[in-house]
This record gives sequence, structure tokens and C-alpha cells, in this order.
Amino acid sequence: MLLHVRQVLTPQEVAHAREVLAAAPWGDGRITAGSQSAQAKNNEQLPEDCDATREVQQLLLRGLERHSLFFSAALPKQISPPLFNRYGGTANSFGNHVDSAVRYLRDGKGGIRTDISCTLFLSDPDEYDGGELMVEDTFGEHRVKLPAGDLVLYPGTSVHRVQPVTRGYRVASYFWIQSMVRSDEQRRLLFDMDHHLRQLRGQSGPGETDPSVIGLTSTYHNLLRMWLDL
Repeated sequence: MLLHVRQVLTPQEVAHAREVLAAAPWGDGRITAGSQSAQAKNNEQLPEDCDATREVQQLLLRGLERHSLFFSAALPKQISPPLFNRYGGTANSFGNHVDSAVRYLRDGKGGIRTDISCTLFLSDPDEYDGGELMVEDTFGEHRVKLPAGDLVLYPGTSVHRVQPVTRGYRVASYFWIQSMVRSDEQRRLLFDMDHHLRQLRGQSGPGETDPSVIGLTSTYHNLLRMWLDL
């Protein structure tokens, strides 16, 4: 499932994040790439242990915590600490690659299975040319270039790339999710059911208890129990 999640960060939060990142110590993004990705990766990245990274990580994680659509779609069991990259100038692209199946965390804190890949945009589309995230699936290629503060979720199994940035700079955060529901197909079914349940609940008047809504809610949670991986 590829999903556009809107306004994870407010405009004020985006502005603060950009102010912090503008003064941050950017370095060569290939330092954290695997052997295959390093051959395709040409961007800048923040060190994982710098103050700017830690500050904006917390800002982003708070945004995710309050976003019900994100939770419904991802059903997160564990979220890797968000990282930050920048494309522009001579460090301006990332060729076709697939994310590693496991993301090992710093300081010996284990690893997570990368069921879902995420990119949160911190630059608006009119600030740079190029820089589209291209995600491949069985329906072809999908071109993603979102407003600052918006997020895209896509399967960690997807081949993807970042097109060359030919003007300006594209700043973004990226991270991975190990979901409570491992299967992308099952997550999609649960997300669709939850979406329609929300619509049905919105049609019910105050204090009403619709038996159909109660029954479908029960089915949703029973499917979740069946597929849950805790």
C-alpha cells in the first residue's frame, strides 16, 4: 500500500525543523548505506547522534503519535529513529534500490523488520526541481512529491529511487516501521475497513448505537487478533 498522510507536522513545526536543520552538520549520505545502496546513493545526511537529529526526531515522533490515519495505516509495533537527508548541488540523487530487510539500531538496541518505508517531506515542491520519490509496484511507477509536513508510506519491499534535484534543495526525513501486522495485504484490508467504519460512525447521530457498526468493529478487532504479530 502506498499512502499519502497529510499534515503530520504543522507549518510551525516544519518551520522550526527547517531552522534547526539549516544549521546542522550535514555529511556524506553513503556512510550509512549498505553495499548495494552505496553504489546508487549520492546525497547528504545528518549524523544519527547529533543534537539537531535528536531534536527534530522528537518533533516528528510527536506528530506521528497524534495522527490517527498514520496509526490506522501502519499499525506500528516499532518505529526506527527518523533520519534526515538533503539532496541538491552535486549530491542530488539516489538510484534504484531496495531497503534492507532489517534496520539495526544504534547502541546495541537490536533491530526492526522494515515492513514499511516512510518519507516525510520538509521542503515544499516549488522550492526545488526534480527530487521525486519514484516507487515501483505491480501497477508501474508512482511519482511522489508532497508538501512540507506530509508523509508517504510504502512497502519496504518496493524498488524506489529519488530523481536528481536540478534546482534548490530537497530536505526530508526517512524511517522504517515494523508493523504489528506483517502482511501488506492484510494491513490494507484492515485500513480499508477502519476507514469505512469511521465514515459510518460519522453518519450516526449523537448517542446512537448502530448494530452494524458494532458488528463491523467486532470483525475488525477479531481480524486484528488473528493477524497480530506482537
